[in-house]
Amino acid sequence: MSLSKTRSSFYRRLYVAHLIRTGVASVAAIIEATGMPRRTAQDTISALAELDIHCDFEPEPGKRHNIGCYVIRDWGPISPEWVAAHADRLRQALDYPAMS
Repeated sequence: MSLSKTRSSFYRRLYVAHLIRTGVASVAAIIEATGMPRRTAQDTISALAELDIHCDFEPEPGKRHNIGCYVIRDWGPISPEWVAAHADRLRQALDYPAMS
């Protein structure tokens, strides 16, 4: 089954928020986990706000060049428990590799 652009965008945002919540919380780590291009990963993180998911970047103290990770501060109307329970289905629908 082919996903519509709207559905794939929604699933991608939910899955990236799930990855951040589970510690896959940098652009490089998200790219490694999904295979998505850097720009897509960056745009997806930025687009979480459109779902009222509040995500902040926390720089690592004493590090330069934007070293750090993202943190979900508020899931808004989204249930992180639902996303976690369905993360594998979202991953498969997006054709991302299984986490090792």
